[in-house]
Amino acid sequence: MIPNLLIGLREGLEAVLVVSILVAYLVKSGRRGQLPFVWLGTGIAAAVSLGFGALLTFGPQGLGDETEEVIAGTLSVVAVAFVTWMIFWMARVSRSLASDLRAHVDASGSAWSLVVLSALAVGREGLETAMFLWAATTAAVRDGIPASQPLIGALIGIALAVVLGYAMYAGAVRINLSKFFTITGGALIVVAAGVLASGVGDLQKSGVLPGANAIAYDVSGIIPPEGVLGTLLKGFLNFTPDPTLLGVVVWSLYVIVVGTAFARRILGRSHASTSPRQPASV
Repeated sequence: MIPNLLIGLREGLEAVLVVSILVAYLVKSGRRGQLPFVWLGTGIAAAVSLGFGALLTFGPQGLGDETEEVIAGTLSVVAVAFVTWMIFWMARVSRSLASDLRAHVDASGSAWSLVVLSALAVGREGLETAMFLWAATTAAVRDGIPASQPLIGALIGIALAVVLGYAMYAGAVRINLSKFFTITGGALIVVAAGVLASGVGDLQKSGVLPGANAIAYDVSGIIPPEGVLGTLLKGFLNFTPDPTLLGVVVWSLYVIVVGTAFARRILGRSHASTSPRQPASV
């Protein structure tokens, strides 16, 4: 539940921030009449994201187990690729998100361009969220965890994002967005590594990748997966007591390579700043 809460909070806050920035700028610049176009674009993005989630959920039903495992494994890898891109993209633009959006609004030739801008910005987050949550929910169900748990976690995260975004818009709360996305980005790298390893496991079971029987270690006798510790580790780190050798290698390489690249980007951005400044917030 916790990883899904995290992805719901982070992706939800990104989408809420985009809408809040657009709404605040239109209100401050005396263009309240264009607000319905922002809400229209947001509604379109939400509908497309829900439709995409439904397609992922119900589309593979009725297929053979092997085919479902191939689809689940492939989409898990794709979801991790999208989330990884999102982590680095937000690390790059978190300081300039508000100014970039305002520039797009000023450069737009018509109010209908606001529909496209808000739909693309919010829709990107929605599609990423739908794919990642589907991959996480599929892995949870396969491990005997009710599908409701990851979905509830995601809904709580999204609800918190909406509340936090509104509080920022109303001026009741100000947070350092750069630090927020840095911390959540680091946590999501670990979460994404678990989803990637799970996807590799699906591809191994289907025969697409070799090594399904090459178990790296088995600590199920020490940490039973149905026990309290096993459940907590599964919820936080997507822990598996008997992973395959390839799964362990993939998990380790992802954390080391992506984590190092992320740390270098954050450190490089800090060194490039000649003077400390608060990142733009609503």
